[in-house]
Amino acid sequence: MKTYAELLAETKARIKEITVKDAKALRHTTGDPVFLDVRDPNEYNLGKIPGAITIGRSNLEKNVEAQVPREKTVIVYCANGNRSAFSADVLIVMGYEHVRSLKEGFSGWVADGGEVE
Repeated sequence: MKTYAELLAETKARIKEITVKDAKALRHTTGDPVFLDVRDPNEYNLGKIPGAITIGRSNLEKNVEAQVPREKTVIVYCANGNRSAFSADVLIVMGYEHVRSLKEGFSGWVADGGEVE
């Protein structure tokens, strides 16, 4: 049996994370990445990264294919970077190749002065 902390550590070892600073730079240099918000509706209704696609973690596998092309660079985020790590792992299993989890989450985005809508 594994604890949540062990599962999270194993997941983070398998995926790639991106810092807020690097995500902001990628956004402004290429304009290409899809920001995918996997927080719950009560969280993303308070604000999100401009242009982000919102799919709650509980509906990710069922809804992502219709909204996010597999060839896109996807930056997944949640509040603090844990649900997004698990979500990134699932997306990789589903065949998404260019996936990153926002290490500091939305809270880090806001703390770094990132735009919010």
